[in-house]
Amino acid sequence: MSSTAAAVTYSAKLAVNPLRISSLSSRSVLPSAISVRSRRDIPHKRLILVTCTTTGDGAKPTVLVAEKLGEAGVQLLEKFANVDCSYNLTPEELNTKISLCDALIVRSATKVGREVFESSRGRLKVVGRAGVGIDNVDLSAATEFGCLVVNAPTANTIAAAEHGIALLAAMARNVAQADASVKAGEWKRNKYVGVSLVGKTLAVMGFGKVGSEVARRAKGLGMRVIAHDPYAPADRAHAIGVDLVSFDEALSTADFISLHMPLTPATSKMLNDETFAKMKKGVRIVNVARGGVIDEDALVRALDAGIVAQAALDVFTKEPPAKDSKLVQHERVTVTPHLGASTMEAQEGVALEIAEAVVGALNGELASTAVNAPMVSAEVLAELKPYVVLAEQLGRLAVQLVGGGSGVKNVKVTYASARATDDLDTRLLRAMITKGIIEPISDVYVNLVNADYTAKQRGLRISEERVLLDGSPESPLDTITVQLCNVESKFASALSESGEVKVEGRVKDGVPHLTKVGSFEVDVSLEGSIILCRQVDQPGMIGTVGSILGESNVNVSFMSVGRIAPRKQAVMAIGVDDMPSKETLKKIGEIPAVEEFVFLKL
Repeated sequence: MSSTAAAVTYSAKLAVNPLRISSLSSRSVLPSAISVRSRRDIPHKRLILVTCTTTGDGAKPTVLVAEKLGEAGVQLLEKFANVDCSYNLTPEELNTKISLCDALIVRSATKVGREVFESSRGRLKVVGRAGVGIDNVDLSAATEFGCLVVNAPTANTIAAAEHGIALLAAMARNVAQADASVKAGEWKRNKYVGVSLVGKTLAVMGFGKVGSEVARRAKGLGMRVIAHDPYAPADRAHAIGVDLVSFDEALSTADFISLHMPLTPATSKMLNDETFAKMKKGVRIVNVARGGVIDEDALVRALDAGIVAQAALDVFTKEPPAKDSKLVQHERVTVTPHLGASTMEAQEGVALEIAEAVVGALNGELASTAVNAPMVSAEVLAELKPYVVLAEQLGRLAVQLVGGGSGVKNVKVTYASARATDDLDTRLLRAMITKGIIEPISDVYVNLVNADYTAKQRGLRISEERVLLDGSPESPLDTITVQLCNVESKFASALSESGEVKVEGRVKDGVPHLTKVGSFEVDVSLEGSIILCRQVDQPGMIGTVGSILGESNVNVSFMSVGRIAPRKQAVMAIGVDDMPSKETLKKIGEIPAVEEFVFLKL
C-alpha cells in the first residue's frame, strides 16, 4: 500500500470565522461536540456558535445579573444591553425571569440547572460565571439547549497568589494564634516563636497562573522554590529560578508546600495518609486552591503525629465547614473563609472580564473562556463520532504513560486516511486529543472553541501529519497515532524506536480500539480501564494474571497479547471493568515473568 505524508503545524488560533447567527429557531436543540450526540431533528447546517446580537424585534438583549457584580462590569453591560440586577432570587423566581433574558451572570451561589434552560424556552444564549469554577452550572444541559457558558479565569490570579503568601507568612509566625492570645489578655511570647522563610524550600504544587505568581513572591522572600506540574514548560519555570521536580521529590524535600492544582478525579484527596508519610517531618502546608485536594481527616492525623507542623487553609471540602470541625479547631491550623479572590481590585477585574466575555458572546465572537462546546452539524458529528471518542481516549492513555518530572510540551498526531486533505477536517479530533491530554489534571474544560488557546497557554505544541492511503475514502480515517515527544515514560515499552511515548488506535465496527503501544501491536477495546504488562512470552501468563484478577472480583472484559517473537518479550493488554486494588496490582507485578506494568484509567 503506497502512502504520502503531509506535515502541518497548527497555530493556537482557530481557522474559522466568528459568524453571527440570530435567526435560529428557539426550538432547535443542537448536539454537543463534547458529548458527541446526534439528533435527527436537526437541520444539516454548519453552525459555529449560537449567539444573538439583538432580540427578534431589534431591541437590545437583556442580561440578568443574579449575584453582586462589580460596578465597572455592570456599566460595561449597560452600554450594550438592558441589565436587570436581581439578587437572592429563589429557584422559582429565576425560572420565571429567565424566559425574558438573553444572558445570565452568576457567581457561585446560584444554581443554573436544567430547569433554568428549559424555562428559558430557547432564549437564553449565554451564561457567564464570574469566577473560575463552574460546578454550579449544568454544562450538559447548557450545550443541549444551545447556550454558551463562559467564565472569568484570570482576574483572580494576583489576589489568590497574595493571599497564599499572606497565609504562608502568617502561619510561619503564628500571627493568628498570637493575635487571639493577646486579645484574650495573654502575653505568651515564648509560646508563639515562629520559623523563618529565608533559605527554606517551598514546593509549589501546580505551576499555573496562581502557582507561578506565588513562586515569584516566594523567591523575593529568599526562599528556594521547586514546583511540580506535568504541563509546566521548564523554560518558563527556569526563567524565574524555579526547578521542576517529580511529585515524590517535591513532597520529600519541601519545608513548605503550597497547593495550586485544580480539583479533578486525579487530584481528589491527593494529600492523604500515604502522601503525608512521604513528607519531611515538620512540613507546613498552605491551600488556597480547592478543599477536596486534601483528605482533611488524614491532615488532622498528620498534624497530631507531628508530620505536619502547621497548616493554613482558605478552602475546605465542604464550605462552610462544620463548626466542630477538628481541622478548623486545631491549634496549629490557620483558617480563612475562602478569601483568595476577595480584594476590591480582583472583584472589579472579575466583573470586567465576565462582562466582556458575555458581550463578546452575544456579539457572535468566539470566546477563549468558553467552557462548553460550540455547535456543529449532526451530519459531521454522526460520521466522526467514534473517531472523536478514539481521539480523546488516545490522549488520556498517552498522558498517563508519562513519567518523571518532565512536562509534556510537544505532541505529534498522525492521521492515516484515504481521503484528501480538503475532505477531512481534523480540528475536532485535535481538540479532543488536547482534551484527553490536559483535562485529567486540569480544571479547564477543553472543546473546539478553546482547545488551541488552552494548549498554547500551557506551552503545548501540537503538530499534525496526514498520511494519504490508497483505497476507498468511504471511512474518514484508518488510524490515529499520538506521540508525546521528549518525555520519560513510566512504562518503557510505550516508547517508540525514536524515543517518544506512542499509542495508536482505529475504529472497528464503530468501537474505538487501541492497536499499538510503542512498538508492540495489541488489539483492545477502549472501554473501562486497561492494565498493560510487559512480560516474558511463556505459557500460562494469561491464566495467571486472569486468576489474580478473578480472586479479587475484578471482571476482565478482554485480553490481547502483542509480541516481538515467540518466547521473547510480549505486551499483554487487559481490559477491566473495575479498578483493581493496590494489593491486586502488586500481585501482578510480583509475577516473575512480568518485567513492568501500568494501570491506565479511561
